[in-house]
Amino acid sequence: MTSDEWLVDARISYDAVAGSYADQLRDALAGGPYLRAALAVFAEGVRGEGPVVDVGCGPGHVTAHLRGLGVDAFGVDLSPGMVEVARREYPGVRFEVGSMTDLRLGDASVAGLLAWWSLIHIPDDEVPTVFAHFRRVLRPGGPVQLGFHVGDTSRLKTEGYGGHPMAVYVHRRRPERVASWLRDAGFEIEAQWLCEPDERVPQAFLFARNAS
Repeated sequence: MTSDEWLVDARISYDAVAGSYADQLRDALAGGPYLRAALAVFAEGVRGEGPVVDVGCGPGHVTAHLRGLGVDAFGVDLSPGMVEVARREYPGVRFEVGSMTDLRLGDASVAGLLAWWSLIHIPDDEVPTVFAHFRRVLRPGGPVQLGFHVGDTSRLKTEGYGGHPMAVYVHRRRPERVASWLRDAGFEIEAQWLCEPDERVPQAFLFARNAS
């Protein structure tokens, strides 16, 4: 499958589920103390430092939460449907359509970068390109925080969020593998969190910083 094909599939899939996805995720942060803690750590490092981008922002709830923490955050998502929902739900927040494989932001233009559960759809061979874009748009010393599913498998997701048809691969990865990719791209790893280790699909956070 070419990059254009999987990107198109991902865009169409998330356009289809945008409304129901937003409904299901609306209260996720309220019921997730460790999620809020991760965002609080991130916010502490970027508050007052300039614009911060939430890459793969979906319906915008995380971007809006960061704004509530005093961060000048804006969101970018591949799906126009998701961006439409985000703009409707959070009219005072900036949201744009864009791809992390070709991030249309200026060099060293953001003070921090967040990507929660959006890398899970990026094939292995595209991850170095994505991380190169992350480093390019981040200011020297700027933090990046990644959230992702932990595991060693990839599966094709054919429906979700209310039974809507989808066609996206979900890649589960070990934190040490993602950390290795980050180091290769020029980031320094500062911390790693493993959440819900006894669940069927654990979640991980990596905290890193642009070393340049």
